[in-house]
Amino acid sequence: MDAIQPARKEFIDLWGQMASQWGINRTMAQIHALLMLAPAPLTAEAIMDELQISRGNVSMNLRDLINWGVIRRTSVPGDRRDFFLCEQDIWTMFHTILRERKKRELDPLVNRLNTCVQAASATTTPDPEQALLLARLQELHRFFLTFHKLFATVLGDDPKKLAQTAKLLEKLL
Repeated sequence: MDAIQPARKEFIDLWGQMASQWGINRTMAQIHALLMLAPAPLTAEAIMDELQISRGNVSMNLRDLINWGVIRRTSVPGDRRDFFLCEQDIWTMFHTILRERKKRELDPLVNRLNTCVQAASATTTPDPEQALLLARLQELHRFFLTFHKLFATVLGDDPKKLAQTAKLLEKLL
C-alpha cells in the first residue's frame, strides 16, 4: 500500500486542481477523487482523517456530491455509521456529471438567451444598433441551442450512449 500512496495523493491533488479550473469546489473534488480510488466505502471520519478537513466541510461536500449524483450513501452490515461510495463506472460517472452540468449551466443559458432574443425582437421600429443586437443574440442563441441539442442527444438516458458516441468520434478522428 505504501508504494501507491504517492500516486494516490498526487491524483487527489490533481483532481482538486482540475475541478477548481472548472468552477467546482476543490475540496468537493478531492473527496470525489478519494472515493473514486477507495477500495471500499468510506465514512465521513475516514475522509476527514485522510484529507485533513473539518467535519462540516466533509458533510457539506458529501451532500453536494450526492446531489450531483456521483456518490451515494450506503451502509455496512454491523456498523451504524453512514458510508459513502463513488460510481465506479467511468462512463456512468461522466454521463452524470455532464448531464448535471447541462442542467445547471447550459439549460439556463439557452433559456436566458431566448428571453434576450424575444426582448430584442419586441421592438417595432428597430434602428441599426438594435438590428445588430438582435442578429448577434440570435446567432448566440442558435450556437448554444445546437450544443444543447447535441448534449441532449449524446447524453440521452443511457451512459452507454456517451461511450458509444465517444468511440465513434474517436474512429472518425
